[in-house]
Amino acid sequence: MFLKFFNTLILSLIAVFSFSQPGGMQLNWSADGNSYTSMERGRIVQTQLPSMVKTTLVNLDPLFPENAPVSRIVDGFEFSAKKPLVLFTVNTETLYHKTTGEVWVYDTVAKTLTQLGKGLRSDGLMYAKFSPDGSNVAYVYQDKSGGKVVYNLYVEDVVNHRVKALTIDTRDRVINGTFDWVYAEELSCLDGFRWSPDGSKIAYWNIDASKVRNYLMLNTTDSTYSFTVPVEYPKVGEDPSPAKIGVVDIKNGKTRWMNIPGDRRQNYLTRMEWAANDALIIQQLTRKQNVSNLYIANTLDGACKRISTETDPAWIDVESAWNGGDNAGWNWIENHQAFIWASEKDGWRHLYRIGLDGKETLLTDFAADVIKLNLIDEANGIIYFSASPENHTQQYLYSVPLSGGKPKCLTPPGLQGTHTYVISANGKWARHSFNSYKYLPASEWISLPAHSPLIEARSVAANLKENPLAKQIEVFQVTTEDGVTLDGWMVKPADFDSTKKYPVIFYVYGEPASSTVLDNAYIGRSSVFGEKIFDKGYLYVSVDNRGTPMPRGREWRKAIYRNIGIQNIRDLALGAKEVLKRSYCDTSRVAVNGWSGGGSSTLNLMFQYPEIFQTGVSVASVANQLAYDNTYQERYMGVPWETRDDFLKGSPYTHARGLKGNLLYIHGTGDDNVHYANAEKLINELVKYNKPFQLMLYPMRSHGIWEGEGTREHLKTTCLKFLLENCPPGAR
Repeated sequence: MFLKFFNTLILSLIAVFSFSQPGGMQLNWSADGNSYTSMERGRIVQTQLPSMVKTTLVNLDPLFPENAPVSRIVDGFEFSAKKPLVLFTVNTETLYHKTTGEVWVYDTVAKTLTQLGKGLRSDGLMYAKFSPDGSNVAYVYQDKSGGKVVYNLYVEDVVNHRVKALTIDTRDRVINGTFDWVYAEELSCLDGFRWSPDGSKIAYWNIDASKVRNYLMLNTTDSTYSFTVPVEYPKVGEDPSPAKIGVVDIKNGKTRWMNIPGDRRQNYLTRMEWAANDALIIQQLTRKQNVSNLYIANTLDGACKRISTETDPAWIDVESAWNGGDNAGWNWIENHQAFIWASEKDGWRHLYRIGLDGKETLLTDFAADVIKLNLIDEANGIIYFSASPENHTQQYLYSVPLSGGKPKCLTPPGLQGTHTYVISANGKWARHSFNSYKYLPASEWISLPAHSPLIEARSVAANLKENPLAKQIEVFQVTTEDGVTLDGWMVKPADFDSTKKYPVIFYVYGEPASSTVLDNAYIGRSSVFGEKIFDKGYLYVSVDNRGTPMPRGREWRKAIYRNIGIQNIRDLALGAKEVLKRSYCDTSRVAVNGWSGGGSSTLNLMFQYPEIFQTGVSVASVANQLAYDNTYQERYMGVPWETRDDFLKGSPYTHARGLKGNLLYIHGTGDDNVHYANAEKLINELVKYNKPFQLMLYPMRSHGIWEGEGTREHLKTTCLKFLLENCPPGAR
């Protein structure tokens, strides 16, 4: 988790450098938008625009020397907006979505460095940040004493370093100021507290994870006797942790809870920010995630007034799901009297102005999706956003007046592919990055709205390099027998001969969390077979099914509702059938591979369409949808007391008897995301129906299967060996 980065060192600059773009994308803009800061080779550096002149603000080496008795690595920093202080997060470690570490404050005038959290475990601090006036730092403390894990909110003054607990929970798994596993994993909720504008109060989430059963992972490798590793994890059909939002007074430590309507266990509190010194704005999603309510909460008495409600027959995405980042920030305009909001209510993801009176106005009037909200330049009356109306695999910069209208494409014509932008606070400058399957990544600094490079010699146009693989890549569309048009790509061997037949590997994901078909320079890379598996004599292919998060409109994305494991699998199978009609595809040598949701798709394709796929490599898959977490699976499949049959129909283990080909199944026994229990559920079914298969388990590896020396190399070796033996390479 990156902290907000700010520019400053000299007192005269502190007030200027106080802006961090929402979802900052690791560029840390000044308030006036004419410079940014970054860490470069042990220094905090300020870069001025448009001159690109760099100035060292802080040299980190003397503060955290490499030869110190305890090695310390700076992971993030924040400058105070009002005082000559910089806050460092050091030696952070993330385990099960909890990022803890040390916090230090450096006085740039007195040249003193002080560690925060005296009397607390030094490496247990989380999400530290300055108060608006810079006089205090607040942080969450992870207390592991007494066999319990409790999270409480603390405040520490920066002069005398008096530490004060603002919450004093002692119950195991009660969380103040951050979130439980499922909130973090599925709703991108990490940092769970907000300073009030005047710095007198802090609003924070309280999550009672003790109400959710722990999933116990069994560790049999790290000691002579096995032991369990608990993770709070609500499975499908289980109630989420109850959540509430409180506001604590810094002086007296008293909390007032907001009276948000609805059952605290049948609703999610997904976003919260200050709307004024005495008011919060809060987004609440129902358990089914198909109703979104926005409330204004009066922090003086806790009363909540609903200002907006939206419903969807399927589900409603929170902003972090499509706009990147976490749940922090709010897109305010008009001095917090209105804000910019996204909705799919008219069939496209469009931007709306919503006033605190609830009145809505459509802003992006075109038949296309907003992919990302880049910047609201209120001073100049412009909204910058990314979209791609013509080619769903690409991305371009658009603008629209803040009053609404027909969007205008700002990306110059000619370079087709994926264009991304990080725009300064004043809307004058942007870091523009471009890549496609034809060209390697390139970046430049530009001025807006003209989209002119600041330095012509360093422009994207002047520094384009062709992707060496481009001549081997084909992008295409196929229309299935169901009349659905799917995007796809194929990478051919360097010595491809169209008169011969080649084995085919389909790379799949297939679920709403991601897509495999994007126009970028990373097409063809495989994490399990090696980056150039195609040059061993394979056609490496991917097609995109309905239900993936592509900018093809609401109906495309929501078509998968209550149909994961059925409709997406049919699209992938029928798309594969169309690809395999090509004369150079050997239909007797067809493999499929995927990880996580892609592992689930791999299993379902092998089991449901064995006439197409003879070989499969499935990694970390959800074999039983009822065993996955409630927030993700219920969002897309409904609640099981209403739709249980849908969960079963889409679960791979239900179709295990259909296996006819060669299957390699891989899972980490320490996977806190997709639990190893999925593997055993599947194994039992395959055994029941006498279906031979190969199994590779990685002891106490997590969902990414990366821990331990040699792990990733071993995984690649295992997968490649299985592929070569069961789906032999080469033209015939």
